[in-house]
Amino acid sequence: MLSRRGFILGAAGLALMGARRPSPPDPPGARMTVYKSKSCGCCAKWVEHVRANGFETTVHDDEEMDRRKDEMGVPLPVRSCHTALVAAYLIEGHVPAGDIHRLLAERPKIAGLAVPGMPGGTPGMAGSHQEEGGYEVVAFQVDGSTRVFASH
Repeated sequence: MLSRRGFILGAAGLALMGARRPSPPDPPGARMTVYKSKSCGCCAKWVEHVRANGFETTVHDDEEMDRRKDEMGVPLPVRSCHTALVAAYLIEGHVPAGDIHRLLAERPKIAGLAVPGMPGGTPGMAGSHQEEGGYEVVAFQVDGSTRVFASH
């Protein structure tokens, strides 16, 4: 027979198990719209990368990317070759899909994520997964302020 203390501890344990936060549903931002130059091979490889990691993508070839980035509010210091929209966030350049999934899970109050420029170790730029690394992903605001979101 359980003692009163054993019963209370057991009940508390069951209550805590039931109080765990449920797993979040798949992010509603799993649909992504990508704007890129038609001739950009690294952009096409990055699109393959995000598709392989669960994002449904709609791709628009756009030969006036600077104008597009201006319209969307991508600050000059974080710009790269392509721009994507997922949920309410901007994704600029070769941001790894894992970081985008983290962004959608955490939902920070930022404008988006960027890998400024076109570093060689990023998805879409690296020759293989083994060659990836040596760059940072920054979280940015429309005013251009940034902070490091992830280091690879």
